[in-house]
Amino acid sequence: MDRRLCVHLCCLLSACALAAVSGAPIQSAPVTGKFWHISDLHLDATYHVSEDHSQVCLSSKGHEALNPGEFGDYMCDSPYELILSAFDFMKRSGQLTDFIIWTGDSPPHFLVEKLSTDIVVQILSNMTSTIRKYFPELMVYPALGNHDYWPQDQFPNSTNKIYQAAADLWEPWLKTEAIKTLRAGGFYSQLVQPGLRVVSLNTNLYYSPNKVTTNMTDPAGQFRWLMETLESSRQNAEKVYIIAHVPIGYLPQCNSTTAMREVHNERLVQIFRKYGDVIAGQFYGHTHRDSVMVLLDDQGKPVSSVFVTPAVTPIKDASEPYSNNPGVRLYKYDPRSFGMLDVVQYFLNLTEANEERKADWKLEYVMTEAFDINDVEPQSLQKLARSFAGCRSEAFQKYFNHFMIALEKSIHSKPSPEPNLAAQGWRGRGHTQDGTPVRRKAPQAGLEPQIHQRAGPSQTCCTTV
Repeated sequence: MDRRLCVHLCCLLSACALAAVSGAPIQSAPVTGKFWHISDLHLDATYHVSEDHSQVCLSSKGHEALNPGEFGDYMCDSPYELILSAFDFMKRSGQLTDFIIWTGDSPPHFLVEKLSTDIVVQILSNMTSTIRKYFPELMVYPALGNHDYWPQDQFPNSTNKIYQAAADLWEPWLKTEAIKTLRAGGFYSQLVQPGLRVVSLNTNLYYSPNKVTTNMTDPAGQFRWLMETLESSRQNAEKVYIIAHVPIGYLPQCNSTTAMREVHNERLVQIFRKYGDVIAGQFYGHTHRDSVMVLLDDQGKPVSSVFVTPAVTPIKDASEPYSNNPGVRLYKYDPRSFGMLDVVQYFLNLTEANEERKADWKLEYVMTEAFDINDVEPQSLQKLARSFAGCRSEAFQKYFNHFMIALEKSIHSKPSPEPNLAAQGWRGRGHTQDGTPVRRKAPQAGLEPQIHQRAGPSQTCCTTV
């Protein structure tokens, strides 16, 4: 027998013998990886059902609740029962997930004098311990939201009591180096598994209402740190998931107003374009709505998928005709390439839950099935965007309904016609060739990026979230 063949057969037999001794076949990597995304819990501990609808919750700021029940009201932030029902659903769903991302905003929408640093820390502690109780076996990667500070939005560019408290609370999930940068600036990175890194940004430093960091070029040195981190990941052949609270791009309710200061938004876009080969997905909260964006490189090629998850809180501003139902989200990804495969969105019909006194969380949609796309990689999202074109795009109408998380038409504060996207100031999402957000006429493509114009300053006053 040929000696080389003999050696090869011997190696195969040895491998089989080892497998037999271990009592189990050699396992291959799972076909699909999964992780949960939760955001904007906004716990309102004052919530209680009352005959006086103006006294149901402090988060309504004196406005009357619409139809308060055990699981909340569309004029109020989340009662504890609503948040527990979300975690209980996730726990009992049977989904075998690898980790959770949690993109901030645990305190309620109270007037500033009704909160304090100590209260914010207490709420962060409450939500952290609740998540650990429900998911003791899972790693959780948090990011700070603009309400996770007091006074809200005013995040400083150096260490403070909130950054220190968050580092202490999240130490069971994070390693030493991550804790170090979290204490210093509210951001961190951590290796999830070989080949995959999570980068948690403190985008509150760039948030437009943040007066503390006005005129700062690089608050807390986060831009420099981010580029160093992404360059290191490139050299080490790692893929990166970016998580943060305030998203790049603009607030969809606000007539093309960027959520961040425009100069910081553009800087982030430049960095993300430069490292498009490294970044496998971006995940945000803050808007309370369900939306997606796609980022282009300087040649017009789609390079990054951007996902904005809906909130758990159902609260709406008194001036808004619609609200969102509570939502939690599951992502599917390729465990080899770490590319994004799908979005699975769940929701709670709050009206129905209160009537039946039972929280029955349901599937809202699976993105690839709902929009007939192969995956949720940048090329597929660009295809989806183009399907939105046209005055009566069925795909866009479906997207708008999901944007409001199973649009609830029974909760208007006053009678309102069917959604008129132009009248509501709806604008699609996208970026020009230089990476800046674009403004376009409703109901044009939510993602279609092939528009070569620059967004002008908004003329609309928009309530912060």
